[in-house]
Formats: sequence, structure tokens, C-alpha cells
Amino acid sequence: MQAVILVGGEGTRLRPLTSTVPKPVVPLVDRPLMGYMLEWLKGHGVEDVVMLMGYLATALREVLGDGSQYGLRIRYIEEPEPRGTGGALKFAESLLDERFLMLNGDVLSDMDLSRQIEQHERTGARGTLALVPVEDPSAFGLVRTTEDRAVTEFVEKPSPDQIDTNLISAGAYVLERDVVDLIEPDRNVSIEREIWPQLVGHGLFAFPHEAYWLDIGTPERYLEATYDLLEGTCRSSVIERLGDTFTAVAPDAEVAGRVVPPVVVGSGARVAAGAQVGSLTVLGDGVTVGEGATIERSVVMEGAEIGAGCMLRGCVVAAGSRVGAGSHITGGAVLGEGVTVGEDNVLTRGVRVFPHVTIPDGGIRF
Repeated sequence: MQAVILVGGEGTRLRPLTSTVPKPVVPLVDRPLMGYMLEWLKGHGVEDVVMLMGYLATALREVLGDGSQYGLRIRYIEEPEPRGTGGALKFAESLLDERFLMLNGDVLSDMDLSRQIEQHERTGARGTLALVPVEDPSAFGLVRTTEDRAVTEFVEKPSPDQIDTNLISAGAYVLERDVVDLIEPDRNVSIEREIWPQLVGHGLFAFPHEAYWLDIGTPERYLEATYDLLEGTCRSSVIERLGDTFTAVAPDAEVAGRVVPPVVVGSGARVAAGAQVGSLTVLGDGVTVGEGATIERSVVMEGAEIGAGCMLRGCVVAAGSRVGAGSHITGGAVLGEGVTVGEDNVLTRGVRVFPHVTIPDGGIRF
């Protein structure tokens, strides 16, 4: 089976984490975000992957390579300019199989793709859209169907009186190659807004499925995804690594303080005496945590330094950043790559500090 993955977006809502790194390879627990999708696809029989790229394409290639580390073949197509979801697919037309999966590259899910493909074959569909239930569908587009799962209508950003279903598109489609014939070449085309409506009544079906699904589009959802992987809410190999103790500490990590599960501590990390790491915390490779510091419900990426007596709670600290002694980083705050926060600062309420910014001692008491 072949999969086509859309990874062309700039990930603006996830900045500053995506200011220097393309969203598909932002670290998530112990691997790039895209690693979960590739592992998921491999588990459902996918062997060939085509990446439709745009923003920071070279960095994406460097991290994912030819796919051999995931047991897949990965090929890359870079759009000459943004062409939308449909236009990007049309640009890759020469590489497409007669039947393929198409997926949004910023989703974390454990949905049963094999069952979706099986239904697609059984119904003789031209396209089968995976649907998932959400608590509040008002921010999404609704998909209405018949009892036999044929799609009848799409409702974008529905008003309260229009909400008669909680099913939304999960960004995972099984498509026949002839669907691509409906896309005009060399222009920006939205497959969701321009192509799906043309297929209503002409072989477009839905696959509603109760499964874990999360669009990792914001720092809040990034942290939510981290917690869900650590707790096993989303099925992945992370939970196997954590084992019965829900603790994964690299053999060469030096931990003189306390770790509270679920927690991941990367290679070469150092946690000083009197410090506490966890629960629901990830320390990347080479992270150092000073004496008496506390890190809870947070992600601290590779090479970051956390000073003595710091409090980190519900935050993200990107690679190579430094947080001075006694500083508090809480409430959804995000530090981009290479940020320096001096001593005795307080950053909270979702503040975002962009890469390589320096905040002096006591400079912010947010």
C-alpha cells in the first residue's frame, strides 16, 4: 500500500517550535512527530511513502532520510509554490499508485487504517474519508452521511442549529487514482472544498471510527499529545519503552534527584540532587537540571540547561535553551530554540519566546 503525506505547511500556530524546525520533525517524546505516523502506517501494510513538501524541505529530508529506519521507502516531492492540498497531490501524480492513502502530516492517531481500506474495497468507493467524533464540532467541518456511509454533504464551521452530528474529517483518505483527474493542474486547489463536493453521489464514502485522534497544531495540543503518549492514551511503542514502571531513563543518564512516572529521561541527561523530574515530563538528550529544580508536565528538549531552584510546569523548552536559577516557566509558556532566560524571571500565561532571544536577570515577571 502507498501513502501520500501532506507536509507542506509552515506550522505557524506551533511557533516558536516550528520557527527553525519543520513541524513533522519537531521532537515528540522520543522521536520526530512524523515517526509516529510512519510507525502507524507501517503497521497497516504501507511500504511506500510520498512526502509532499514545502517549508524547510531540506531539514525534513535530513531527519527522515530514505525511510529505511522505519522499514519504508520515502520519496520527496517539493512544490514550486504552495498549491493547496489538491494541487500538491496533482503535482505528485506521476508517482501515484492506482489506490493510495492520503494523510495530513500533523495528526497523531491510532485509527484502524486496515479496516478503512477494507471498507473502501467492499463498497467500491472512489474515495473513503475517515471520520472521528469530537466534543465540540463547531470549529470543524461536519460530514453528513447516509446509513450505508455514503457522504451526502459537508458543512463548514456550522452554526449551533446546524450541528446534527459530531463527526469530522480525520484527514485520512483512501483514494482511487482517477480522483486526481478531477484536479486542474498548475493551480492552488483545495481537495476538501473543491474535489470532495464533486464526488458526493459519485463514490464518496465515510469511515466513522472511534479512535484516538489529535491535530497537533498548537503548543497546548503538543503538550496534550505528549501526555497521551506517556500515559498510553494513544497506542504507540512509547508505552512499551516505558514498561510497567512508566519510566524510561537512558542508561548513561545521571540522576541524583527524583523522577516521578510517567517520565522519559534522554541519553546523557543530568538531574542534580534535590531536583524532581515528572510526572508527565520528557527530558531530551543532554539536558541538565540544577539542584532543587522541579519540572512537571513539561518537555525540555536536547541540550537545554535548567538552573538550580527553577520551577517548570506545563511548558515547553526547545533545544539549546538556558533557564537561569530561580526562574519559573509555567502556564503553557514556550521557549524557542537557543533562548536564554536569566535568573529570577517568571514566564507564564502561554507566553512564547522566539529563538535566540535573551531575557536578562529579573527582566520579566509576567
